Amino acid sequence: MKIRLSDHFNFQKLFRFTLPSVVMMVFTSIYGVVDGFFVSNFVGKTPFAAVNFIMPFLMILGAVGFMFGTGGSALIAKTLGEGDNKRAQQLFSLFVYASGASGVVIAILGFVFIRPVAVWLGADGPMLEGCVLYGRVILLSLPMLMLQYEFQSFFITAAKPQLGLAVTLAAGFTNMALDALFTAVLPWGLAGAAAATSISQFIGGVIPLFYFARKNTSLLRLRKAPLDGRALWKACTNGSSELMSNISMSIVSMLYNAQLIQYAGEDGIAAYGVLMYVNLVFLSIFIGYSTGIAPVVGFHFGAGNQGELHSLYRKSLVLILASSAAMLALAELLAQPLSALFVRYDQGLYHMTVHAFGIYSFSFLFAGLAIFGSSFFTALNDGLTSALIAFLRTLVFQVAAVLLFPLLWGIEGVWLSIVAAEAMAAAATAVFLACKKKKYHY
Repeated sequence: MKIRLSDHFNFQKLFRFTLPSVVMMVFTSIYGVVDGFFVSNFVGKTPFAAVNFIMPFLMILGAVGFMFGTGGSALIAKTLGEGDNKRAQQLFSLFVYASGASGVVIAILGFVFIRPVAVWLGADGPMLEGCVLYGRVILLSLPMLMLQYEFQSFFITAAKPQLGLAVTLAAGFTNMALDALFTAVLPWGLAGAAAATSISQFIGGVIPLFYFARKNTSLLRLRKAPLDGRALWKACTNGSSELMSNISMSIVSMLYNAQLIQYAGEDGIAAYGVLMYVNLVFLSIFIGYSTGIAPVVGFHFGAGNQGELHSLYRKSLVLILASSAAMLALAELLAQPLSALFVRYDQGLYHMTVHAFGIYSFSFLFAGLAIFGSSFFTALNDGLTSALIAFLRTLVFQVAAVLLFPLLWGIEGVWLSIVAAEAMAAAATAVFLACKKKKYHY
């Protein structure tokens, strides 16, 4: 039975509606992890460190797609809830065109400046050349990556989450197959891994363009759209939390790399890379759920259904808190096998990674609440509160912790800093949710 945004959502219906979004985000993260697996095991430790070193910069460039996707989806869902379907179609088209054009400009700038940026961050020698090679190949598909990020949100708003999942699966399986071919079979090394990712991003961006450009059964379709600076500004400000979150996480990753070079050298960066891959997969569950529920929240907020809004909020908290406890247990259980998957060829690096994993895992106990809270306020079109939560979580708390803790506890402080930062972010989010409850009646 088809689920509509206007429905009443019990736990079963909530699970069914958000599951495609969760699976989509998890799978997107997994096929990013595949790159790291093949590079680490078939190309080498230094190229693996190079990928992890330059990846935060590439993620900053692609973050605009998240901004238009989440900020735009909230505005579109609210407009649909108000009953103005024509206006929703125009907004959707405008955001897609703006995101694609932005992607081209950003890719060109990134291609030009990637070498000086890598040097500024501290890369040199073979690792520097690996950063530049991998980054420039990836940048060729950056506009499509931004559209892929954007369409992940728009498919949900269009009430077609299953199609979004199908596109993600197609892109993901393409990346996995080509990674194996280009690195394990053909001797293309780091360039092959980057090419596999780039091709998969083209698939993830182009298929939705063709779908929405033609007549379809979804709530949205690409059409002519007048330039609306006010709507673009609203989408940007509303999605600024996701933009801030992605940029901040990338900046913090750069800071972690700088600290790890000082305290543990290249092995520290490689170990941190393994943690980041697992972190991407685990946090994608929270992100997927929060992205999946946001259009429903936005619709009922626009329609003034306060009872349903309260029900969605209460059920979401139950699911987020239960998932947090389960993820901590799972991370502790999988620390050794996941570390071995990436770095079993180096015993010293393996033991460092397992030890770091055991500490880092406790961050999953706290991260879900802040991720949900930021997305929830985005759906309520309260971009300022959403951005503030994201800013505190991904920049202020983490930067303060990663700068201070290593001074007190050395390399142990690096691994502890993320746990402390996520705990502080969860506490701040709880305060915001409590203070805003009367205003939005959830």
